[in-house]
Amino acid sequence: MRRPRGSAVLVLAAATWTWSVGSDALDRGTLAAASFQWHLPAGFPEPCVPEDNPMSEAKVELGRRLFYDTRLSGNGTQACASCHRPELAFTDGRARAKGSTGALHPRGSQSLANVAYNASFTWVEAGRHSLEDQALGPMYGRDPVELGLTGHADELAAGLRVDREYAALFAAAFPGEPIDEIRVRKALASFERTLVSGSSPYDRYVWQDDRTALSEGAKRGMALFFAARTACSGCHAGFTFSGPARFEGIAGESPETHDTGLGGRFRAPTLRNVAVTAPYMHDGRFASLDEVVDYYAAGGSHAPGQSPVMAGFPLSAQDRCDLVAFLESLTDERFLTDTRLAAPKESP
Repeated sequence: MRRPRGSAVLVLAAATWTWSVGSDALDRGTLAAASFQWHLPAGFPEPCVPEDNPMSEAKVELGRRLFYDTRLSGNGTQACASCHRPELAFTDGRARAKGSTGALHPRGSQSLANVAYNASFTWVEAGRHSLEDQALGPMYGRDPVELGLTGHADELAAGLRVDREYAALFAAAFPGEPIDEIRVRKALASFERTLVSGSSPYDRYVWQDDRTALSEGAKRGMALFFAARTACSGCHAGFTFSGPARFEGIAGESPETHDTGLGGRFRAPTLRNVAVTAPYMHDGRFASLDEVVDYYAAGGSHAPGQSPVMAGFPLSAQDRCDLVAFLESLTDERFLTDTRLAAPKESP
């Protein structure tokens, strides 16, 4: 088993995660909340879960349906999945996110891959440290409007209560509890915690000792990525490739670190599946990974309010190809095509 220098992770002997219920063949009348078993990729610790929202298969299934339901926008035109598409590692392929009213966000939609481990959320830390609280931003934000649910929360809850399928799913997920916006956010957070990506060629090479998983160029690129002269792993560190993470497993505690991003300006987004999440940077200014690598090799931006000026590093054409090959090796095809994470099939 190999572990790159500088990639601090907790090793767990585990296989690719699953949950046992066949979601699309679900018997919704008998689904019951039960103890949730994490079956995580090797190298991945157990995510933190709030005491007031323990994981269950019933919550995950309910959250998945809500995630893809356009009823979660005030005008019924967008769902969470409108800005977070599974085949794009739960991004949207746009330079700047577009809300339900057509308002453009100043920044792009970040990937939700491994979002369960985030120490903070959004491009700029806003004081929210749980997925349950993070949902308040897109649901009720006004500048810009995303889902635009301000003034529509009661309407949303009322519509879910009279839907027989949702009534059964909520009863299974939250027995004896009301159908309201709080339970909606808890279910969404439960589903989002299952968006775990850890089956890329890089993972097979590092954790499964598959010596054929990476090309020679990707291996050279990995060495460059973790080298002091490039400092790539300084911001994109650990098993999430996004810096500080929260997880269970150290003396029974849930460690938390505050993510300051690049010099306190933006939190570092994950590089997992980065090959499918173009365009790049917070404002989508770069169309290719080659452009991103060249940007940092040149020392980053000199513009006020953007990335701090860095020393840069020498980069040959071969180095660029190798670094890009390594970044491409972080693509997890299993994650991108997992039907358990996709939109549920319509009931017959």
